[in-house]
Amino acid sequence: MGLFERYLTLWVFLCIAVGIVLGHGLPGPFQAIGQMEVFRVNVPVAVLIWLMIIPMLLKVNFKALHEVGAHWKGVGVTVFINWAVKPFSMAFLGWLFLGNLFVTYLPAEQIESYMAGLIILAAAPCTAMVFVWSHLSNGEPHFTLTQVALNDVIMIFAFAPIVGLLLGLSSIAVPWETLTLSVILYIVLPFIVAQLWRRGLMMQGGEEALERTLKTLHPFSLSALLVTLVLLFGFQGNQILEQPMVIGLLAVPILIQVYFNSGLAYLLNRQFGVAHCVAAPSALIGASNFFELAVATAISLFGFQSGAALATVVGVLVEVPVMLSVVRIANATRGWYDRSGQEIA
Repeated sequence: MGLFERYLTLWVFLCIAVGIVLGHGLPGPFQAIGQMEVFRVNVPVAVLIWLMIIPMLLKVNFKALHEVGAHWKGVGVTVFINWAVKPFSMAFLGWLFLGNLFVTYLPAEQIESYMAGLIILAAAPCTAMVFVWSHLSNGEPHFTLTQVALNDVIMIFAFAPIVGLLLGLSSIAVPWETLTLSVILYIVLPFIVAQLWRRGLMMQGGEEALERTLKTLHPFSLSALLVTLVLLFGFQGNQILEQPMVIGLLAVPILIQVYFNSGLAYLLNRQFGVAHCVAAPSALIGASNFFELAVATAISLFGFQSGAALATVVGVLVEVPVMLSVVRIANATRGWYDRSGQEIA
């Protein structure tokens, strides 16, 4: 892991501080940025999100999809967790904690918005950091690449319906036009642009050209993430200062769903006789989130100052430490896992 990725939680805390200070000291520029919208899409945020998403999608080789059959058990488990378990378990945990157990500690007018943010976060499987988690757990690289490519394809078609369904079940109004536009803007178009760009790079200079481009884009991608977080906390500053425990309370269902889904994926893979080098990344892919997409969608649907946007940012806050703990658990239990005598899926 690079310096930025290793200390992502620290950078997020710094962005919280900077955003709150700037939001209080310079409210005018933040309000002006918030009003730069076209069809309810904030243009500056759209540019920032593209700077984050495009480099991630450039890494994904969708030709790897033909290898799905080589690890079909692990792939099946991960798809099941990502699309049939994780969004629904998060909706339940949001209802349980935010709608019931924590209801007296949260601003009543934002509870539904917080729940919406958690649902959006859980419905977006991770695309980029998964490669880091897989490497740290000695995961099978071809499985990881295949799984990420498959998840990205599924996300094009399943993200909006699942989010819309769960928001509707939670009695939250679904702005379908904005949700559809978000899918097109933050999934479909970046998907197309990244693959056309990748194809051009591979034709011109192969893997070396791709790696050079990714290294060039890396600082821009990281800067875009930090600027987006500063903007979000600039708008959320008053709410955070008035309710400082909100971030901690929102982190509770996120942490539970990460450990629940990763544990379930890990155990299912063991039950089906999948090798540890596939089971570990399967569990990690099943637990982590594509928080860049979640943040962008929450802002588009509910706005900068919404509880939904704040809830997705809490996902960014806990991403690295909690996923590193899952990596440690997977590595520490490898001996126990291998005693089942499984064969490679």
